[in-house]
Amino acid sequence: MRSVIRLAATTCLVLSIHLGRAQDAPADTSEAAMEAAYQLFADSIEASYTYQTGSIPIADGVATVNIPSGFKYLDAEQSKQVLVEVWGNPPGAADGVMGMIFQENAGVFDDTYTFVLEYDPMGYVSDEDADDIDYNELLTELQNDSRAANEERRAAGYEGLELVGWAAPPYYDKERKVLHWAKELHADSAEVNTLNYNVRVLGRKGVLILNAVGSMEQLESVKAGIPSVLNMASFNEGYTYGEFDSNVDEVAAWTVGGLVAGKVLAKAGILAIILKNIKLVVIALGAAGAAAFKFFGGKKKTEDNPTPPQA
Repeated sequence: MRSVIRLAATTCLVLSIHLGRAQDAPADTSEAAMEAAYQLFADSIEASYTYQTGSIPIADGVATVNIPSGFKYLDAEQSKQVLVEVWGNPPGAADGVMGMIFQENAGVFDDTYTFVLEYDPMGYVSDEDADDIDYNELLTELQNDSRAANEERRAAGYEGLELVGWAAPPYYDKERKVLHWAKELHADSAEVNTLNYNVRVLGRKGVLILNAVGSMEQLESVKAGIPSVLNMASFNEGYTYGEFDSNVDEVAAWTVGGLVAGKVLAKAGILAIILKNIKLVVIALGAAGAAAFKFFGGKKKTEDNPTPPQA
């Protein structure tokens, strides 16, 4: 799947280069030439980003991320550009994004996991139900919901997305007020299953959200990095969970169980993962210009789906 995507991307990229050349200039469309063109293009995009490490304030002073050795951070503006313009997600998928956390030696084009960081000022999330949740029962309910949603997705022209099960069962650290779990997902045409790893840090006025984007093949790698990730995001003094004041602070409509059930699931978590798998095609089509897009994308859309449904 990845090789097919890369080949399609590099083909379009090479085409874009040759569109601007004289008609009598021979075009080198060999696999090696396309691979070289792709690498040159990817390197130029990657070089435009400025990553950070160390202590970084986020959410207007509400919280801080501390990026240790082995990881690097991309700020909100650059992260939104990656999600929308590079990975091809609709603009709404980047709403509220505070930044992205990458492995130190990885970039936006590498086939590895990435954590997308958000802050949701939903209010104080009660953890009183944390010890009483039957996560196996919750999984069954979520699987039933996903089957019902798939009928609507397919009817609208989108791929179905099956919730296979827990890739890592939900765990709530009551002392640290951190909740994390992972889901294994399967898209209809995917060769490998998708990994959605979720981390939630509870605070006085809201929740810090970290969603990992990757494939099930990267599960062990993500698990290895989770201890470091859990220590990265924290609330500043005045906004910690223990400073909740019932007289002035709002209580969220969601409990710990509600967070696992999926308050942010439909926006960034699932959509970003699916569209990340086709990011190279999206980029290359954009680079190829209007003529290439009409040939490779517009023609197929007209034949297969004259009136594409809106997301």
